[in-house]
Amino acid sequence: MNHNLNLNIYLRRIKILFMKKVSVCIVTYNNENDILNVLNSIYKNTFSLELEVFVVDSNSQDNTVKLVQTNFPQVKVIPLLDNKGFGSGHNRVIDKITSDFHVIMNPDITFSENVLKYLADYLSENEDVALVSPKILNEDGSEQYLPKRTPKFKYLISSRLEKFGKIFKKWRSEYVMSNIIVDKPINVDFCTGCFIMIKTSLFKRLGGFDEQFFMYFEDADLVRRAQNYGKTMFNPLISVTHSWGRKSSKQFKYFCIHVSSMFKYFIKWK
Repeated sequence: MNHNLNLNIYLRRIKILFMKKVSVCIVTYNNENDILNVLNSIYKNTFSLELEVFVVDSNSQDNTVKLVQTNFPQVKVIPLLDNKGFGSGHNRVIDKITSDFHVIMNPDITFSENVLKYLADYLSENEDVALVSPKILNEDGSEQYLPKRTPKFKYLISSRLEKFGKIFKKWRSEYVMSNIIVDKPINVDFCTGCFIMIKTSLFKRLGGFDEQFFMYFEDADLVRRAQNYGKTMFNPLISVTHSWGRKSSKQFKYFCIHVSSMFKYFIKWK
């Protein structure tokens, strides 16, 4: 009996020793309606991983921070005194993470399977891959077609004008690749920043996000820089749900931020 017990303890220690470590960072700003859902998804559906979760709060004026601290004391909360943007918030954890793989995740993401383990396994098994993004679904289960090709001016105006003509619909379809069937992992130019898993060593090497982008295009820029070190993959075999607000199409303030970031991106990459 003692031999069996010792063997089980030994095997458990070996399993822990070789268990992948994944860190997750969620940047929040007045997300009290979303934050508990995403954290519930993470902790309810993640197994066989060493997990570390950070919430970086950009000076929310609601109860986001209190809700996290009360309901998920295991989460490392980093409250900021001001809001310097999406990329800046994610960069606050660069010197704190010691994981094998790092996840950049929006607060309005949910999932019901062991997504983090599946993606960590995928990166482990494919050493030539720098980062990976899963298929993003709407709440009704339909695919949320998000950009997958390098941003171009014609692609960006097509998202505003696609209802006015076939050429704009064609450009939009090209941009998000809705015009082709993608049923296996493929190398893409653009992985959406709402959910990316990247090798932690590479995230550190890149210095995280370029903080000149307050919001929008910081993900396209990060992925473009990561391509110098490996493939950037879209994996449709793994999926998450995104409660997409698309603020830039509804509020003039966010539209202006979107346009500003667009020009910064084009100037940077000429």
